[in-house]
Amino acid sequence: MLNPNTLTETAALLAQMQERDLTLATAESCTGGLIGGALTAIAGSSATVLGGFITYSNGMKQKVLGVPAAMLKEFGAVSEPVARAMAEGALRESGADIAVACTGIAGPGGGGPGKPVGLVHMAAARKGRATIHLRQVFPGDREAVRAATVDAALGLVRQQMEG
Repeated sequence: MLNPNTLTETAALLAQMQERDLTLATAESCTGGLIGGALTAIAGSSATVLGGFITYSNGMKQKVLGVPAAMLKEFGAVSEPVARAMAEGALRESGADIAVACTGIAGPGGGGPGKPVGLVHMAAARKGRATIHLRQVFPGDREAVRAATVDAALGLVRQQMEG
């Protein structure tokens, strides 16, 4: 379940984006559409949110977002380069002004050496600006990791909007 403040903060973010005539797209792996769900839970979000990509598998990351197979092989799906490539792919494919992406290990399994359960890489891309990245290891169960990822990812959108 999302943090109760998430929808309030999301509504404020969308209002600011609408005031600036900015559009947004998402590329999600570990959240499986939860970021897009938080955004579209807000009435009028269609003025800002163009759409989203749920790219859970490596094949979809490659096919839909253009993440290079060599990058996935070298760094793994849960990595900074892949998060950046996902955000940039979503920006390119959607035509949005800003795109946010996340890839991680929500658990309860899947973690390993150097990549613990709760590890999430997020990135936000904006036309004409450098893509920004955030690495977090969130505590808690699968639901908590996914909810924390939504909040952090929307924070990256805010940074790209303001920066």
